[in-house]
Amino acid sequence: MSVSFFADKTYQPADAEIREAIGPLFSTWQELAQWIREKYPTQEDFKFLYGKNYGWGLRFRIKSKPLITLYPGQGNFTAQVILRPEAIEKVQSTKLGQNAQQAIERATPYPEGRWLFIPVESKSDLEDVQRLLALRVEKQSF
Repeated sequence: MSVSFFADKTYQPADAEIREAIGPLFSTWQELAQWIREKYPTQEDFKFLYGKNYGWGLRFRIKSKPLITLYPGQGNFTAQVILRPEAIEKVQSTKLGQNAQQAIERATPYPEGRWLFIPVESKSDLEDVQRLLALRVEKQSF
Protein backbone atom coordinates (compact mmCIF):
# COMPACT_ATOMS: atom_id res chain seq x y z
CA MET A 1 0.00 0.00 0.00
CA SER A 2 1.31 3.41 -0.96
CA VAL A 3 1.45 6.48 1.30
CA SER A 4 -0.19 8.45 -1.51
CA PHE A 5 -3.53 7.51 -3.02
CA PHE A 6 -1.78 8.03 -6.37
CA ALA A 7 0.89 5.35 -6.85
CA ASP A 8 1.14 5.05 -10.64
CA LYS A 9 4.42 6.66 -11.71
CA THR A 10 3.27 6.90 -15.33
CA TYR A 11 0.23 9.04 -14.53
CA GLN A 12 0.45 12.39 -12.75
CA PRO A 13 -2.94 13.17 -11.20
CA ALA A 14 -4.62 16.46 -12.06
CA ASP A 15 -5.61 19.00 -9.40
CA ALA A 16 -9.28 17.99 -9.75
CA GLU A 17 -8.39 14.34 -9.05
CA ILE A 18 -6.40 15.32 -5.96
CA ARG A 19 -9.29 17.46 -4.74
CA GLU A 20 -11.73 14.60 -5.29
CA ALA A 21 -9.53 12.04 -3.52
CA ILE A 22 -8.91 14.19 -0.44
CA GLY A 23 -12.54 15.28 -0.31
CA PRO A 24 -13.71 17.63 2.46
CA LEU A 25 -10.17 17.92 3.86
CA PHE A 26 -8.91 19.49 0.62
CA SER A 27 -9.37 22.94 2.17
CA THR A 28 -7.08 21.82 5.04
CA TRP A 29 -4.51 20.62 2.45
CA GLN A 30 -4.68 24.05 0.79
CA GLU A 31 -4.48 25.85 4.13
CA LEU A 32 -1.34 23.96 5.14
CA ALA A 33 0.32 24.45 1.74
CA GLN A 34 -0.42 28.19 1.84
CA TRP A 35 0.85 28.48 5.43
CA ILE A 36 4.12 26.79 4.40
CA ARG A 37 4.51 29.14 1.41
CA GLU A 38 3.99 32.21 3.60
CA LYS A 39 6.13 31.07 6.53
CA TYR A 40 9.18 29.50 4.84
CA PRO A 41 11.29 30.32 1.75
CA THR A 42 10.51 27.07 -0.04
CA GLN A 43 10.69 25.58 -3.49
CA GLU A 44 7.87 23.17 -4.23
CA ASP A 45 7.09 20.49 -6.76
CA PHE A 46 4.56 17.72 -7.22
CA LYS A 47 6.59 14.57 -7.88
CA PHE A 48 6.51 10.82 -7.80
CA LEU A 49 8.75 10.19 -4.80
CA TYR A 50 10.72 7.20 -3.48
CA GLY A 51 8.95 4.57 -5.60
CA LYS A 52 5.54 2.91 -5.53
CA ASN A 53 5.48 2.67 -1.72
CA TYR A 54 5.18 6.44 -1.50
CA GLY A 55 3.71 7.71 -4.78
CA TRP A 56 2.89 11.26 -5.81
CA GLY A 57 3.42 14.02 -3.27
CA LEU A 58 3.64 17.80 -2.97
CA ARG A 59 7.20 18.37 -1.76
CA PHE A 60 8.47 21.56 -0.12
CA ARG A 61 12.22 22.13 0.21
CA ILE A 62 14.48 24.84 1.59
CA LYS A 63 17.80 25.13 -0.23
CA SER A 64 17.24 21.65 -1.73
CA LYS A 65 16.75 20.06 1.72
CA PRO A 66 13.34 18.49 2.38
CA LEU A 67 11.03 20.40 4.71
CA ILE A 68 7.75 18.51 4.30
CA THR A 69 5.90 16.40 1.74
CA LEU A 70 2.12 16.18 1.52
CA TYR A 71 0.69 12.95 0.10
CA PRO A 72 -2.97 12.97 -1.02
CA GLY A 73 -5.01 10.13 0.44
CA GLN A 74 -8.54 8.84 0.21
CA GLY A 75 -10.56 11.25 2.36
CA ASN A 76 -7.43 12.67 4.02
CA PHE A 77 -3.76 13.36 3.39
CA THR A 78 -0.46 12.48 5.02
CA ALA A 79 2.27 14.92 6.00
CA GLN A 80 5.83 13.58 5.99
CA VAL A 81 8.18 15.47 8.29
CA ILE A 82 11.74 14.34 9.01
CA LEU A 83 12.88 15.25 12.52
CA ARG A 84 16.47 15.06 13.69
CA PRO A 85 17.20 13.16 16.95
CA GLU A 86 17.49 16.36 19.03
CA ALA A 87 14.11 17.55 17.72
CA ILE A 88 12.57 14.17 18.62
CA GLU A 89 13.83 14.60 22.19
CA LYS A 90 12.22 18.02 22.41
CA VAL A 91 8.94 16.95 20.80
CA GLN A 92 8.47 14.07 23.22
CA SER A 93 7.77 16.64 25.94
CA THR A 94 5.20 18.39 23.72
CA LYS A 95 1.51 17.59 23.91
CA LEU A 96 0.50 16.32 20.50
CA GLY A 97 -2.62 14.67 19.15
CA GLN A 98 -2.99 10.94 18.66
CA ASN A 99 -2.01 10.87 14.96
CA ALA A 100 1.22 12.81 15.51
CA GLN A 101 2.07 10.85 18.64
CA GLN A 102 1.56 7.53 16.87
CA ALA A 103 3.66 8.71 13.92
CA ILE A 104 6.55 9.45 16.31
CA GLU A 105 6.20 6.09 18.05
CA ARG A 106 6.01 4.13 14.75
CA ALA A 107 8.92 5.93 13.05
CA THR A 108 12.18 4.05 12.74
CA PRO A 109 15.11 5.98 14.26
CA TYR A 110 17.89 6.64 11.73
CA PRO A 111 21.12 8.60 12.27
CA GLU A 112 19.59 11.57 10.39
CA GLY A 113 16.35 11.36 12.39
CA ARG A 114 12.88 9.88 12.01
CA TRP A 115 10.56 10.01 9.04
CA LEU A 116 7.18 10.88 10.50
CA PHE A 117 4.08 10.11 8.42
CA ILE A 118 1.21 11.97 10.05
CA PRO A 119 -2.33 11.39 8.77
CA VAL A 120 -4.07 14.77 8.69
CA GLU A 121 -7.71 14.18 9.47
CA SER A 122 -8.60 17.26 11.52
CA LYS A 123 -7.68 20.84 12.38
CA SER A 124 -5.83 19.49 15.42
CA ASP A 125 -3.62 17.33 13.17
CA LEU A 126 -2.92 20.40 11.02
CA GLU A 127 -1.78 22.33 14.10
CA ASP A 128 0.46 19.43 15.16
CA VAL A 129 2.13 19.40 11.75
CA GLN A 130 2.70 23.16 11.98
CA ARG A 131 4.33 22.75 15.42
CA LEU A 132 6.55 19.94 14.15
CA LEU A 133 7.62 22.02 11.15
CA ALA A 134 8.57 24.92 13.40
CA LEU A 135 10.64 22.52 15.48
CA ARG A 136 12.24 21.04 12.37
CA VAL A 137 13.33 24.47 11.14
CA GLU A 138 14.54 25.47 14.62
CA LYS A 139 16.66 22.33 15.01
CA GLN A 140 18.21 22.23 11.51
CA SER A 141 20.23 24.72 9.56
CA PHE A 142 19.11 25.03 5.96
